[in-house]
Amino acid sequence: MFTPQPIGFVNTPYKSTKEIPKGLGVKHDADGVLKVLPEFEPGLADIEGFSHLFVIWEFDRSPREELRGADLLASPPSDNRSHGVFATRSPRRPNPIGLTVVELLRRQGIELHVRGVDMLDGTPILDIKPYLSSIPSEKLRRGWLAEVEA
Repeated sequence: MFTPQPIGFVNTPYKSTKEIPKGLGVKHDADGVLKVLPEFEPGLADIEGFSHLFVIWEFDRSPREELRGADLLASPPSDNRSHGVFATRSPRRPNPIGLTVVELLRRQGIELHVRGVDMLDGTPILDIKPYLSSIPSEKLRRGWLAEVEA
């Protein structure tokens, strides 16, 4: 087991979870800044060549006792049926980890200016990886969400 340590924090326009767009067809197009701690700046070398990034982050505002009892079934805002938590983006999970794909707009030193944030202002960033996928879009399946969207 490891103890995650933040590599930085994100600045976003969202001060409360109620402000973050949710539901069917939602577009996450808010701009934000990933501020990497200075000691991790060398790890940003050559990141400018990528259009999109995976951001792995912590649901740090959820009470820990609530997370221990995380529900394994979740009812997303876009559907009135329950689904397994691993088939949703619910914040109530066995491990309080979030994953977001953002568009990299530009880098300024330790700051990555991005579009597509869906996390609260001040959220700890655990890791950043370039978005790479060899799966063609026509082969991707959207599970239960495709039914709801139809």
